[in-house]
Amino acid sequence: MRIEENKPLAPLTTLGIGGPARWFVAAETEADISESAAWAREKGMPLFVLGGGSNLLVADAGFNSLVLHVALKGITVQEGTLSAGRLYQVAAGEDWDRFVQRTVEDDCAGLECLAGIPGTAGGTPVQNVGAYGQEVATTIESVRVFNLRETGFETFSKSQCGFGYRRSLFNSQMGNWFIVTRVDFRLAHGGAPTLKYADLQREFSSGMNPTLKQVAETVRRVRQSKGMLIVDGDPDNRSAGSFFKNPIVHEAQARHVASAAGAEPPRFTAGPDHPNMVKLSAAWLIERAGFQKGYALGRAGISTKHTLALVNRGGATAAEILALADKIRSAVAASFGIELHMEPVMLGFDR
Repeated sequence: MRIEENKPLAPLTTLGIGGPARWFVAAETEADISESAAWAREKGMPLFVLGGGSNLLVADAGFNSLVLHVALKGITVQEGTLSAGRLYQVAAGEDWDRFVQRTVEDDCAGLECLAGIPGTAGGTPVQNVGAYGQEVATTIESVRVFNLRETGFETFSKSQCGFGYRRSLFNSQMGNWFIVTRVDFRLAHGGAPTLKYADLQREFSSGMNPTLKQVAETVRRVRQSKGMLIVDGDPDNRSAGSFFKNPIVHEAQARHVASAAGAEPPRFTAGPDHPNMVKLSAAWLIERAGFQKGYALGRAGISTKHTLALVNRGGATAAEILALADKIRSAVAASFGIELHMEPVMLGFDR
């Protein structure tokens, strides 16, 4: 275990914002994780787990404690029966998009619509990452973690992970007990791609049978068109992806929004966890509240490609990003009576 001091964190995030970590460890083995946890416990200091930095806003003052960067690597594949599918055991530090690309090249279905998402494999079960008609929860068989309270490793089955819309056991009130070290995915070898999302249905007309690789490539292209794909040289790249969650509301609230806006808002199913409720488009609400793509507030702005992405236009501070976020949230609340919740993890803030 090698401990660094005053490690810059901004280069380790997709927003490129924030101050340093007082202490920093890049954990390449599970032993590094247990030793780092013991060191932090001995010093009586908090420990923050950093993955790919794609869903993170770091305070300008940084984090005056220990940041543990999970850098475990390795993918093990176990063949099962045709009905059981293929099991991928993926170390938490593996690049997510590269892993997805491997699965589609292996002709294994289940993750093709999650191509192009930045970050690491270990971060995907935390928020139950989902996009374009798929969620990782549908393919996860188990998650191996280090339990900071019990100071040991354990494995949670899918049913124990508490998956829901953008949530899991690992981002609940108990979430700070666990450090994900490996995720096991069960995929359908030779399975058909998922084509539930409207963008994909438009791309592949009725009767077409696209390959998993074609679907993954299309998803990346759509993500790039919306500023949700990291491409060198693109000014909209410096973001944390969707900055706000799509709000889940009661039908009466949806009707109020339609009345206030003079138009019916886009709505989606809220899932089995939220019966008799609907999910509204946060991007639509933001635009109807007066904010358009490319809107700027100093060095912070809204992506020119997607209203949900707040971007660092060059040299922005965390305070500037939050000032823009607060302005948007206040306008949506005033216009529609709906509170938008921020999606990125906030590190080093009092709020």
